[in-house]
Parts: sequence; structure tokens; C-alpha cells
Amino acid sequence: MSTYQLGIDIGGTFTDAVFTDDGGRRWVFKVPTTPADPGVGFVDAVDAAREVAPLTTDNLVHLVHATTVATNAIIEGKTARVGLVVTEGFRDLLEIGRQIRPDLFDLLRQKPKPLVPRDLVIEVRERLGPTGEVLTPVDTRSVARAADLLREAKVSGVVVCLLHSYVEPRHERAVGSQLRELLPGLEVSLSSEVWPEFREYFRASTCIVNMAIQPVVRAYLESVQARLRERALSSDFYVMQSSGGGMTAEAAKNLPVQLIESGPAAGLIATSELARRMDWPRVVSLDIGGTTAKVGLVLDGRPTLSYEYEVGAMAAPGGGRSKASGYPIRTPVLDLVEIGAGGGSMAWIDSGGALRVGPASAGADPGPACYARGGTVPTVTDANLVLGRIDPQSFLGGAMKLDLDAAHLAIEQHCAAPLGLSVVEAAAGIIDVANASMARALRLITVQRGHDPRDFVLVAYGGAGPLHANALAADLGFSRVVIPPDPGVLSAAGLLLADVTHIESNTHLVPCDTVTHPDLVERLRTLADRVLRRLADQGKSAEQVALSYSLDMRFHGQSYELNIAVPNLDDPHAVAAARDAFISAHEQAYGHAARDEEIELVNWKVSGVAPGFRHAQAATIDGQMVDGPVAPVRSREVSDRHGTAVISTFDRLSLTPSVVVWGPAVISEMGATSFVHDGYHASQDSRGGNLYIEKD
Repeated sequence: MSTYQLGIDIGGTFTDAVFTDDGGRRWVFKVPTTPADPGVGFVDAVDAAREVAPLTTDNLVHLVHATTVATNAIIEGKTARVGLVVTEGFRDLLEIGRQIRPDLFDLLRQKPKPLVPRDLVIEVRERLGPTGEVLTPVDTRSVARAADLLREAKVSGVVVCLLHSYVEPRHERAVGSQLRELLPGLEVSLSSEVWPEFREYFRASTCIVNMAIQPVVRAYLESVQARLRERALSSDFYVMQSSGGGMTAEAAKNLPVQLIESGPAAGLIATSELARRMDWPRVVSLDIGGTTAKVGLVLDGRPTLSYEYEVGAMAAPGGGRSKASGYPIRTPVLDLVEIGAGGGSMAWIDSGGALRVGPASAGADPGPACYARGGTVPTVTDANLVLGRIDPQSFLGGAMKLDLDAAHLAIEQHCAAPLGLSVVEAAAGIIDVANASMARALRLITVQRGHDPRDFVLVAYGGAGPLHANALAADLGFSRVVIPPDPGVLSAAGLLLADVTHIESNTHLVPCDTVTHPDLVERLRTLADRVLRRLADQGKSAEQVALSYSLDMRFHGQSYELNIAVPNLDDPHAVAAARDAFISAHEQAYGHAARDEEIELVNWKVSGVAPGFRHAQAATIDGQMVDGPVAPVRSREVSDRHGTAVISTFDRLSLTPSVVVWGPAVISEMGATSFVHDGYHASQDSRGGNLYIEKD
């Protein structure tokens, strides 16, 4: 009996699915996303797979899902009514936040409204010192008063975030236990259990985001599970974490904050796997979907993690997410720069008469004007269609016909006429503006971090990535553009490559020179035990888990840290090795290192990785080579501001390694179109079916 694996990624415009069997065969699907109820798009993808094979609980052995439900709950304000219990004197914790602004010179910019209003922030009398010593015991009467206020406010959950609980959690546990007794049935979350690191504002914000989106995410996952049961399928499945690993749906119900960047993480995991297989040491990923463009770094086959992220932050059209414009979280997230420039990003004229693109998107409903679903504002997709880069008859393999006249009319009314341009000139301008925004994001991830784009391979995917990659590579000087097989669904393919992961962290601020090797081993192995327990709850035995260790380190007096790996915990010189590695990392990141200054160990981290179904997915990101004669499918007109030319259009499935496609040319496939510019050529390799675009 054949067994099957299914990855489903819900995007802003389309829900993508990759369906494979144990024989290496693969099917891909794109169905419209259903914003009103994303679960409908999910089961539509499942039903598309069921038309290929008679799926049952026994033969569908692996189902992985990426969803934007967690992020959308914050953006759309559909969060739960949550209370916050803090140490006496810290009621204004959320109101004060931190002393930075998204735009230093914008005096009218408002801070994001706290997810917990001030009247739901309740103080209790207690106090711990910075080393965990008890300065004021927990006053149970103040906890009882807090319970009364929370009961009257009819909150659905409460977060307890007390000062220095990352060092000593007993006060939080005592307060939490009393609240559970006094408020039976109420969800109580302790910050020392969700993310026990210092900086109380960030710890509180992380825990509040988790609690605020928990009812929405839990209801969504339970509705998906119910729909799977209706189809006689197992309701057990994995959900992609922001860190690039999977977790069970049951675990995700309790830690939904881990799902914030679920979909984009999957694409970067697929890119990392491709980089390892092809032995590319330096790769930049370019994922352009319907709403945003996301770029990330892969060095030596590994994506980088970030512990600084803001959910609900504004995705600026040119500069990445705007700092201090969202709610900070400190759970691990794959390091991505995201901007509001995708295929569905809308073009508009600002008050100064300049053409702008994004960050607002037409999304899936109504979508671009050419979708003929009621949209009237021009988008990047409409511009590409008007310029002839997209075939209106073969979009999504012919499953969806595009309305060229509607796209033409939208650009004419909203852009060309106001600017006194022809429709083609306006469409070309829309593409140029969108490309400029994407180029700035690429510079943020490379040049501004000390990397030369000329040393990198640019891997482009998403529905719009292959259309824009050649122009961006020419602008920044990338040595090669690679379009992987089925680029429109690469993120869904990445879901099937993800391992099951969990990360634990704890703050223990101590001078590096005072830490002995036994101290290091004891503290990190305590965290490792927590990791193993979490993964055991997800069905992974200790023998299946590979543990890795790291330390956040800084010079004394600094405000931020660098994460340094501890490759061999048994090495008696591990502390000294970490010190040397930190100095080297500091020099690389900042160009200098004060070698004689005191170095501090700040956060101690342990990551556990248990294998998913990667061993059964050898063909997940590989293409299928087709033998036979190759010829252009058709010729068509492609325009830009310099004029119109007739170029050849190729079917990617008909390409063989011996064929070179000289630009300008269009290479079409289901879910994406690659545009090869004049002065460039494209060829397909025999190893994995990757399409290379290089300068002549």
C-alpha cells in the first residue's frame, strides 16, 4: 500500500499544497485562499489531494500545515480579552514599552495600542531581587483582590509577569496557583513558563501575544481537525513553527506565538535544503507572494534565527518591517526581512503626485483587477499582465483565466491618466517601483550585514518571485538566479522537509570568566531536560532528539547580545572556546571587539531536533526531467517603456539540460512564470531540475 505526505501552506492569495507518495511522485495544487474562513481553503487542498489518491487515516502518514491565522488575529484585532498581573509599581509596563519610535521624525506616529488595556493590568504586592532573593513575600490578599477584578472584567485569560521571575519562578507559580483556585476554568499563563528571559516588557509582550491569540488559533485548529474527521482522516497533524521546525497541532494550541511566521519559514527551510544538496555556501532566498516579499540568508546550508521580532509590525514598502510599530515577541523566528511588495500589492498616487506600490494588498478577496472578482485598483500582477509577462490564458496551468481588459482599465484610471502616461509606461513604472522596494530589502539582508551580493546565489520562488528575480539580480549583481522546480509552491514543499523542534531558553547573567565547565554543563543540561520533555509530549523519544547548545553573550555594558554556539558540551575548554568565538563574531558583526573588556553570558539556550519525514522526501524539491523535442510553446508581445518586442515563450516541463533559452524570453509553468531579460540566458540542470538564469 502506498503512503502519502501532504503539506498545505495558506497564503494571502492562494492556498498551496504539495502531495507526495513513498515512491517519490509529487503533485502540486493551488486553490484560492478563503479569508473569511481559512479552514475552507485548507480542506479544499485536502480534497484536491483526495482526487488523486483515496486517502485514509492509514495511508496519509504525514500532514503539515502553515497558517497565517496567528498573525491575522493580531493585525485584524481579533484577540481575546486578556488580563495582566504584574509586580506592584509596574502597572504602566505596557504603556511605557521602550524608548524607540518607528520613525524618529514622525511626531504624529502613534504607538501600537497595548493588547491589554491599562484597566486590565492588575498589581499584586510581591518583589524579588535581581538574583531571585525575596524582598517582599507574595501578599495573598492582593492576589485575591486581583482575582475579584479579573472576574468582574470577564477576561478569558490572564498572564502573570512578575519582576525577575526568569531567575526565580516561585512567586509567579504561587500567584498562578491562587488565581486558578479563585478563578476556576480561567486560562492562566506564567511568563516564566512561556519564555523565561530578562527584560520584563519583552517577556510580558511575548506571553500576552500568546494568550491573546490562543482562543483564535485553538478554534481554527479544532475546526480543521473536525473537517479532517468528517473526511475519515486522522486529526493529528503538524504545524510549522516560525523557527522552521514542526510541532503537533495539540502543542500549537498552547503555544500559538510560535506560529507567527509559519508560512515564510517553510520556504526558507526548502531553500536551505536546496543549498545543502547543491553545495552552495551562500544563498539569498527571495519569496514573493501575493501580499509581501520576504528575503532571507542561508549560510553553509543553515538559515539564521532571530529572537527579535514584532508581530503586527507595519510591512513598509521599501524598508522592511518598521521597528517599534508592532508587538515584540522573543520566541525564535527564522531571520527574514519582509516588505509590503507582492503580486497583489496595490499601486497608488501619493499626495505629492508620486507613484507608490504597497504595502496595502488586494489579497484574495477581491484580488487584483485581472482576477475579475470585483477588484478595481491596479496591482503588480495587473502590471505584469499588461506588459505581456503573464499569459492570461495559461495562468495556473490554464485553470484560471485573467481579464487583460480589466487590468488595463485599472492602470489607466488609477495611474496612467493621473500621471499623464500611457498604460504601458504606467505598468512599467509600477514594476520599477516594486522592484526598487524589493532591492532595498535585499540590500538590508546582504550589504547592510556585511555581505557582498556578488558572492551569493539568489533563489527565487513564490508566485511572483521568478518574474522579478532577473531584474533584481541585475541591479544588485547576484552571480546567479536559481528558480527551483514548482517555485509557486516551494513553501508547501518546505513543510514536508521540516523536522520537529523545540527551543528552551533562560536568562542567567554572569561574567564569562566566573563560569566553570561543570556550571555550564549543569545549567544547559537542565534546559535540555525541558526540551526532551516537550518533545516527548509530541511523541519523540530522547533517542530521536539531537540537542544543540548556545549562549547569548555581550561585552559588559552592552544592551544586546550575539548568539554563540557551544558545539561540544563535553569539552572542558567549552567556556574559553565560546569566549573566543564571541570575540570573532563581534568583529564580524561590528568591525571591532574590545578584547580586554569583561564578557557576560546572558541567555542560555538549548535546541532539540527530532526527525520528521525528511528521509521519505528525496524528491520533494527536485524536478522531473522530460525527454523529447523542445520548441517554444508560442510567441507573444512583451512591452516596456522602450517599446514592444515579440519573444518566445517556453514550457518549463519541456526543457532539457541541453537547451539554452536566450533572453528576452518567458518560461511558463503551473503556478509561476520566469522572465529572462535581454543579455541573460536560462538553462535547466540535470541534478534537480533547477532553472539557472545567468548573464551572457
